[in-house]
Amino acid sequence: MSNIDNYLRGRVEEVRRMVVNLEHSVSQVGQQVAVVGVEQAQTRSELAQLRADFANYVRQAQLAANLQRAETRLGALQGQLEYEFGHYKVVRRTAVGMLQAFDIGLVSEEAVRAIGEELMVQTPRYWLAPVLVALAAWAGDEEDLCRRAVEEAYRRSPSRTCLFMALVLRRQGRRDSAVRWLRHYLDAQDPAALGRDFAVILEAISQGAFGPSGLELVQRYLDRWRAQLLTDDTVTEAQVARWRTGIDAYVVTFANASAFPRLAAVSPQWPTLLQVLSMAEAQKSLLSTYEAMFAEEYQPTDRLEDAVDDILDRLVDEYDPEELPLRKELAFNEAVIAHGGDVDHATKVVAADAAAMESTLDYLTVQTTSALNPDAIGVSRPTQRLAVAACHDWLGQAHARFARDYRASVPPNIEAAFASSHNVAAKAFQLPRWVGSFSQPLDVLERSLSEHWDRYTAPFIASLAFNKKKWIGPLATFFGALLLISLCTNSFLAGFAVGLIAGGIWALVLLSEQSGATRRQEEARTFLGRAKQDSITQLRAARGELTDWQRRYEVADQLEAQVRELIATLPSRGNAPLPYESRVVLPGDEASFSFQARS
Repeated sequence: MSNIDNYLRGRVEEVRRMVVNLEHSVSQVGQQVAVVGVEQAQTRSELAQLRADFANYVRQAQLAANLQRAETRLGALQGQLEYEFGHYKVVRRTAVGMLQAFDIGLVSEEAVRAIGEELMVQTPRYWLAPVLVALAAWAGDEEDLCRRAVEEAYRRSPSRTCLFMALVLRRQGRRDSAVRWLRHYLDAQDPAALGRDFAVILEAISQGAFGPSGLELVQRYLDRWRAQLLTDDTVTEAQVARWRTGIDAYVVTFANASAFPRLAAVSPQWPTLLQVLSMAEAQKSLLSTYEAMFAEEYQPTDRLEDAVDDILDRLVDEYDPEELPLRKELAFNEAVIAHGGDVDHATKVVAADAAAMESTLDYLTVQTTSALNPDAIGVSRPTQRLAVAACHDWLGQAHARFARDYRASVPPNIEAAFASSHNVAAKAFQLPRWVGSFSQPLDVLERSLSEHWDRYTAPFIASLAFNKKKWIGPLATFFGALLLISLCTNSFLAGFAVGLIAGGIWALVLLSEQSGATRRQEEARTFLGRAKQDSITQLRAARGELTDWQRRYEVADQLEAQVRELIATLPSRGNAPLPYESRVVLPGDEASFSFQARS
């Protein structure tokens, strides 16, 4: 029995060592599983970053390709414009230069006439070429040739010819004749389909180029056209919509995108909050833009001739209708280049200015375009100010809708939401979604979030505890079989000894399992406790950022009243005295061109 006892003791010790090794191996496996979980999360993160980097690479490659295509196309378009319409530039430069040459008398009549006739031959169908012949004939006192040249120019482009002659006569101090040409021009206009040259009328008004009588005449027509067009509600709505688009251009969302990182991470309403704040802060840009516009002091030139020459430059430099398709494509490619190859953004920019590139516009759209995009229609800053003042009603309606929309978009209930998953002790833990409202006190939210964590972490940690029940069945089966064998073999002592040894082994295994389960529970409790505390910290930080957001929103929204007051004062600000209103007309003003354009 002693030998058997020693043998059994050795076997028990060997089993104990095996149990210790097994426990160590299980611990190592647990650590390896945890490492695998970390590496898996890291791999997911790296894959997500790789995906983002690849998407960014594809995006940058696409932008680069778009940019290259736009630059190539831009060069081709510029070459095509130069080839097809480049000769127009010579005529345009010559027109005003010829008038200035008359002023200083340094060019002979023969030279002027030769240039005019040469350009007439080189630029068939262009309205300005016969105008040059008319100017040369006028200088040479050749009435018949002058009349026929003006009639030809009128045939090619009635509107521009009328405007050109009105401006030239006004430049020469022949006010009555200039007003007659101006009246003839206005009589021929359709307020629902004005040519692009009509912007020159607005420019002439802002510069006072036609004097008080011309201003009174133009204002009478404009008032009638405005009343006529405003009878159609859809026309008015279209102008308000364009002004709303112009106001929306002041909204810069990306400026606030990273200002509230924790609020953005936990609040489902963050996209709305970001848009609302960005729209409210556009009030400051609106206020500063229009205050600066009307605070500028415009210093007109001392000479009427110089002012009219500037207007004539705008008239003759205006694109012809046949150029517009190429000009539109040119503008699109320039926008693509300006925005780094972003075709979508370029398309939106060009679409916003699409009206300025149309061959005809209604009078209200001309005003709106002059106010919102003066460069696209070719008018100066003073003209833009007059247009803004004239459009104050539409601007006011668009601004009211703008403020109404972002105020109505403020979420009535701003929430925080938490839901996370973790790999703890080689087992996945999923925290169900928790949602709390920031309308509640912070301590209430923290307590609710803490209880939510406890509610779901407690069962998870308990599930890691040592489960005695799963060992009862195997133990009962083993000892039942051992008892049955002992009874059948009539060897109770041997059965008892084997049962004692087996019981010791089972006890060691159970103690090891219980110790491992306790350790895993403690690790899970510590890990999930840190995750819980991190969630509470994020909740506190998000609440603080929400307070900052509310403060910034209130400060920005308070400027809405100032913008509204500014818009209400625009009509009076736009009625500043015009240049040359009190200019004394030189003697001979009663003289006029001896011909009248045929209708």
